[in-house]
Amino acid sequence: MNRVYNFSAGPSMLPMAVLESAQKDLICYGDSGMSIMEMSHRSPEYDKIIKDAEALLREIMNIPDNYKVLFLQGGASTQFAAVPLNLMNKNNKADYILSGQFSTKAYKEAQKYGDVVAVASSKDVNFSEIPATTRDSFRPDADYVHICFNNTIYGTKYSYIPDTGDIPLVADMSSCIISEPVDVTKFGLIYAGAQKNMAPAGLTLVIVREDLIGNAREDTPAMLDYKLMAEGESMYNTPPCWCIYVAKLVYEWIKELGGLEEMKKLNEKKAKVLYDYLDSQDYYIAPVKKESRSMMNVTFVTGNTDLDKKFASEASAAGLKNLKGHRSVGGMRASIYNAMPYEGVVALVEFMKKFAAENPKA
Repeated sequence: MNRVYNFSAGPSMLPMAVLESAQKDLICYGDSGMSIMEMSHRSPEYDKIIKDAEALLREIMNIPDNYKVLFLQGGASTQFAAVPLNLMNKNNKADYILSGQFSTKAYKEAQKYGDVVAVASSKDVNFSEIPATTRDSFRPDADYVHICFNNTIYGTKYSYIPDTGDIPLVADMSSCIISEPVDVTKFGLIYAGAQKNMAPAGLTLVIVREDLIGNAREDTPAMLDYKLMAEGESMYNTPPCWCIYVAKLVYEWIKELGGLEEMKKLNEKKAKVLYDYLDSQDYYIAPVKKESRSMMNVTFVTGNTDLDKKFASEASAAGLKNLKGHRSVGGMRASIYNAMPYEGVVALVEFMKKFAAENPKA
């Protein structure tokens, strides 16, 4: 077996221990006589799987009892509509901070449903930093404030939690969920597509405070109504069974590592290797302001588009896959999520040194 180092931004690599467990259960789960992919979501066997997954997530994230955990479908992009349909229900107002492409998409979607304002943006600096805000940045009668906590495309992340006072804070955490501890009580709602750090594509996680459930607009589709999803315990319809099972394995893996504090230490160690090298030389340019750097997605360029293309191609041939930057920004992007081993980041840095030595700039 010749495994590569997969730096894809999503779907991303999964821990080897998780893949091996999933492989073992693929054809026959326990003594059920069937694969989880064949199993009824109403069966006792699957009921235990989904309940264990929720219990483990609550444990590692320290999710309080007054928050609902929902395992849904439709990707984080579906939540761009679900959030305003469920939460923009008092004053029909919401404030958005634009820190990249996904927060901008969420903002544009929410504008369909009410008075939605972009209260801060870093677009003028090509989203190379997180916009600064204070409590005074937000309208006091906004129903919620929305942020994207980690920006996959641009490689930025919030180093602080915005102070929104009594206004519920909503965060898209798709590309940094379960990478480090986070105080769930600071948020009214957290949502995340699972395919970057948690499970295969097809699962969406929503963690929502109970008092924010039950006031959805009358025209909210049933599949986007948090109250219906919560009452159905994530099984209003057939859930993404296999993805939830794999997520459970990932939660077990993190727990065995020592929890999110240990996960954070490992992620900081990996990111430091790469950022220290970037800061020590002048061949590659790291465009993100230091105080806004992401631990999960590291972007860099050579300053020459032809060299960037050559880098991505030769890196791929060397077993360092999916380093080409997003089409909207170019350059390179190394997504070093939880499952990326430390050795993979070291191998990337060694390749970067070799490439720079063999391809001098004119």
